[in-house]
Amino acid sequence: MTSLEDLPLRPELRGRTPYGAPQLAVRHALNTNENPYPLPPPLLADLATALADAAPGLNRYPDRDATALRADLATYLTRTSGVPVEPAQVWAANGSNEVLQQLLQTFGGSGRTALGFTPSYSMHPIISAGTATRWVDGHRRADFTIDPVRAAAQVREVAADVVFVTSPNNPTGTAVDLDTIAALYDATPGVLVVDEAYTEFARAGTPSALTLLAGRPRLVVSRTMSKAFGMAGLRLGYLAADPAVVDAVQLVRLPYHLSSLTQAAARTALAHTDALLATVDAVKAERDRIVAALPGLGLTSVPSDANFVLFGRFADAHAAWQALLDRDVLVRDVGLPGWLRVTAGTPEETDAFLTALGEIAADHRTTEGDSSS
Repeated sequence: MTSLEDLPLRPELRGRTPYGAPQLAVRHALNTNENPYPLPPPLLADLATALADAAPGLNRYPDRDATALRADLATYLTRTSGVPVEPAQVWAANGSNEVLQQLLQTFGGSGRTALGFTPSYSMHPIISAGTATRWVDGHRRADFTIDPVRAAAQVREVAADVVFVTSPNNPTGTAVDLDTIAALYDATPGVLVVDEAYTEFARAGTPSALTLLAGRPRLVVSRTMSKAFGMAGLRLGYLAADPAVVDAVQLVRLPYHLSSLTQAAARTALAHTDALLATVDAVKAERDRIVAALPGLGLTSVPSDANFVLFGRFADAHAAWQALLDRDVLVRDVGLPGWLRVTAGTPEETDAFLTALGEIAADHRTTEGDSSS
């Protein structure tokens, strides 16, 4: 059998493993931060009609620039953020990961450096490697927050060409304040990408980095329809930035990268925004319910503005993960000593998670003074 070692693989890809959460047959899968609620029937009916209407034209290429979709996305951002966003400021692709890849193809690459404040979204360094962009881990405090002074100094020292800030952060869950984002922007002559995949779940009063776009032509805000919209299977991500950034990204995008069916489905979903986002408050309630229950089990969490909770502390996080899996509950071991991450699901899923956690917490949590915490 031929192995990777036998192939002329690029040196920086040797020894790496593909991204991916375990896909296991369990009753309660709470490890991938999906919206647990099914799409509403009126949307499903409209989707069937929209896809049927688009199907006869599949012998032709789709709208290369996704003009109508970008206009709808701009309308959504303007309506929900209060910040005027024009279609020329918006670009869409196959999931926010393709958006990030296109940004790194455009502003990163050989001889250039990307920096992100780890622990954070693990695809940032993976996509950097895939685009031959050098990766540097940024500093976080012990509580996983970013020290703006120290972080800005590191950005200047590294002379990063692309800086990633995930807000709310994945896997820790906390949003980054706008003053920190502004300080990081001022510290780099490169592009600052604020990854807002979970922003619709943020606690009340948490502003979006969209409010910082005016006058900052190197600031990019990326979003997705996978989380709050419950459209993970659609694979639709997008960015908002200065129109010049949109023009630049089109230099590297593949021709006709968004299919006619994807564009039709995304536009139909955006027409049902209110119904789709109606589940957000229900998910946030389950998130807050998990957070409130943890102290009674001798555990704690990181403050979350997302649809998940980073919780601990455990003497051996992987052993605790396995103990939950043995009870048919799959959470995410994100590789942080002492911590696990759970997606906020339906009330029934929360019940199952908290019941299982109650059964294993005493045997797996750390005790005061345990050095592993």
